[in-house]
Amino acid sequence: MKRNDWILAVTILTAALAVFLLYSLSGNKHSESVTIRIDGTMYGIYDLAEDQMIEVNEGNTLEIKDGQVKMIYADCPDQLCVHQQAISKKYESIICLPNKVVIEVNSSSEDELDAVTQ
Repeated sequence: MKRNDWILAVTILTAALAVFLLYSLSGNKHSESVTIRIDGTMYGIYDLAEDQMIEVNEGNTLEIKDGQVKMIYADCPDQLCVHQQAISKKYESIICLPNKVVIEVNSSSEDELDAVTQ
């Protein structure tokens, strides 16, 4: 590889890193609330900015801390929801299938169109 090839490669990698960092850092700005549903029925909406513990039907316990939500306790046998990482970005979710609990991060900002069809 010649000198110009190295310069091009470094430039592309730097641009990709900058885009990744901008996307990662801007992900939490519009995420403001967590919706909890049990068997499709609304259980509650909670603010991500307020640190709190939420007990859901004595079978699940959620923790909202530092703008993220995590399932910290579930009485289900597989414990997949407890081992899932904390969520904080719009449309991320934690699902406890045995207890039929769905936790989803929502945003109050308007969605931008990514395509238009006729």
